[in-house]
Amino acid sequence: MPDPNVPLLRTEEEWKNRLTAAQYAVARGKGTEPPFSGEYHDCKRPGIYRCVCCGRPLFSSETKYDSGTGWPSFFRPIDPSHLAMADDDSLGYRRVEVLCRRCGAHLGHVFDDGPEPTGLRYCINSTCLTLDETALGDPRAKRE
Repeated sequence: MPDPNVPLLRTEEEWKNRLTAAQYAVARGKGTEPPFSGEYHDCKRPGIYRCVCCGRPLFSSETKYDSGTGWPSFFRPIDPSHLAMADDDSLGYRRVEVLCRRCGAHLGHVFDDGPEPTGLRYCINSTCLTLDETALGDPRAKRE
């Protein structure tokens, strides 16, 4: 297993070979999947949501909620150090982009209109995630 504290660097060709076209377009190309189209937008299964590119644990089903937006939404990451934030002005107004700190994958955006206890809404593209249904009770799975 790769060291979780070392950035995972791959060429664009390597990413294209590892990911589906949709995963590559969103995670590496900073795209957005259409609302209500992703596999996990209404998923209720327990587990750990991992980065589709590098497998890093990002979110738990325990912090997932229905925001009504059509994308998986979480009020807290498993570990804030697993994420990086960047200003995004691509639509003509300021948003905060959420990235995987290990591999730089674009995941989605974070907004300040979420529920308590954080008041945050991590709005994440399903195509950037995989659901590990075996890891929820394993404390080691959250540290990878």
